[in-house]
Amino acid sequence: MSLKTRLTDDMKSAMKAGEKDRLGVIRLVLAAVKQREVDERIELDDAQVLAVLEKQVKQRKDSITQYEGAGREDLATVERYELGVIQAYLPEQMGAAELQAAVDAAIAETGARGQADMGKVMAVLKPKLAGRADMGAVSGLLRNALAK
Repeated sequence: MSLKTRLTDDMKSAMKAGEKDRLGVIRLVLAAVKQREVDERIELDDAQVLAVLEKQVKQRKDSITQYEGAGREDLATVERYELGVIQAYLPEQMGAAELQAAVDAAIAETGARGQADMGKVMAVLKPKLAGRADMGAVSGLLRNALAK
């Protein structure tokens, strides 16, 4: 079952179950998917839907940080709930050891020698780790590995 189909089915089940909060989050995600499809005039595959989900997760994390900084815990709680619903559709996150192994393998594969080769290594890592790792954390690991 495709990710988009799963989202649509979950939206229907949330409607039937009367889960208004969950339904709202799923509708927001589906609207973002549909918007991208309309903008680009394509049908999104699972990898592209995953990219939309990752963008939604990043937005929620940024919002939580800003709401907490402004002392608006009520709004941060809503964003945390939405984040949890969205993350349920993402693949299981990689552990630190797996991430380091992936970074080391990509460095070996590309023959990277220093910071100047970072873009080349990230281009190899991004499709392999899509949805399974925070690319900001991967970038930090890569930067440290290339500094050695």
